[in-house]
Amino acid sequence: MALGATAVVLVSGCSSAVEIAPTPLAGGEVCRAVASAWPADVGDHARREVSDPSAGAAYGDPAIIARCGAPALGPTTDDCIEVDGLGWVAQPLSDGTRFTTFGRDPAIEVLIPRDYAPEPLLLPAFSRAARALPTNSLACR
Repeated sequence: MALGATAVVLVSGCSSAVEIAPTPLAGGEVCRAVASAWPADVGDHARREVSDPSAGAAYGDPAIIARCGAPALGPTTDDCIEVDGLGWVAQPLSDGTRFTTFGRDPAIEVLIPRDYAPEPLLLPAFSRAARALPTNSLACR
């Protein structure tokens, strides 16, 4: 799956906004709290304008996309890594990696293009937002 299936950059004149497809639970109270915890930048990549701020946040070009409100992951055999004490499941995509919080309900998805490899090094920027999510009984093992 390509990152482009979830987000498309719209260019209009001199400005551009990243269009982010909202997740099923994006409009909920939990995700509103997460939205206030999105980082100002990720690494040295500045936050970008998005078409719908309730759908998520974007950084850099090509865009790193962060979305709250994805369904929580169940037990999985996919790679699960811990970053800053938080579990993230890594799923390779054709043009990068999708990281989904593990042990949090709802979940945050962070889509990182391969241009930013090694991608997990950018995850600490999202720790504050991920900690705003309620936990469930799952953890990386």
